[in-house]
Amino acid sequence: MLARNRFATYVWGVLIYNLLVILWGAFVRATGSGAGCGSHWPLCNGEVIPRAPAVETIVEFTHRLTSGVALLMVIGMLVWAYRAYPRGHIVRRGAQLSMVFIITEALLGAGLVLFELVAHNASLTRAFSMAAHLLNTFILIACITLTGWWASGGEPIRLRGQGAVASWLITSMVGLILVGMSGAVIALGDTLFFAHTRAGGSEEDLAPLVATIVSIRMMHPALAIGVGAFVVVAAWYTSTARPGATTRRLAIVLTVLYAMELVAGYVNVALQVPVWMQLVHLFLADAVWIALILLAASALRVSAQSSEAQPAPSMARA
Repeated sequence: MLARNRFATYVWGVLIYNLLVILWGAFVRATGSGAGCGSHWPLCNGEVIPRAPAVETIVEFTHRLTSGVALLMVIGMLVWAYRAYPRGHIVRRGAQLSMVFIITEALLGAGLVLFELVAHNASLTRAFSMAAHLLNTFILIACITLTGWWASGGEPIRLRGQGAVASWLITSMVGLILVGMSGAVIALGDTLFFAHTRAGGSEEDLAPLVATIVSIRMMHPALAIGVGAFVVVAAWYTSTARPGATTRRLAIVLTVLYAMELVAGYVNVALQVPVWMQLVHLFLADAVWIALILLAASALRVSAQSSEAQPAPSMARA
């Protein structure tokens, strides 16, 4: 039991570390440091350890090192899960999925470098790659979060028989993914746009893709507000349909975090997307996603639906 408690603590530590790596990756993109190691991967400018590196090289190389540590931590999580839990246990499955998606995360990052979809590249391919990277990151975060939840004593999830609650929560997840993917593309466009105009260029000089992104960048806030309203309603519907202290607390946390995320998004645009505010905005987006995943894990647990089907004590006596 003590070993399993330690394992749960370790998994939550892996989640926190991966969030830091994600934020550093956003810093790399926001500062245009993605080409700091050239188009070489896994080497940096053709070297194992770059000599006399520029600032951009240090930023990018540090991200590669921290990403490598994240991969090793998930490998450790998988090995530990196999040692601590029996075959077929839900914790093992969570660790397995975490391993799969951190590998795809690494491959997507490598692809960005090898195909030079970094720095000031304004191609349509880069826009699609940003959205795909965000989707994979969200899935990876969800897998690690669920592994930590299950390792901490949470029950497995069951979708069948969960009725409208499952529909509300799954739709909320899809909505947040769409908001996140559009936000990743809009953030790319805004970063390229503001970097270009601060250097003395005009909007007319921008590549067609960037000009298009800039012209529709109000789409993301509108989508975020609409999805946010749906997510909040879903959270409170869930807390009513699945009464319980944990579910209610998570519904409150999700509501507060989403409100903070909307405010951060407004401030981010008002301040013309400074790097530090981009990181705050991304961190809150990840926190909202984690809160929704935990809310779903609490509300859709195996015993949730069956406990609903049982009559209340007073009704039974009647």
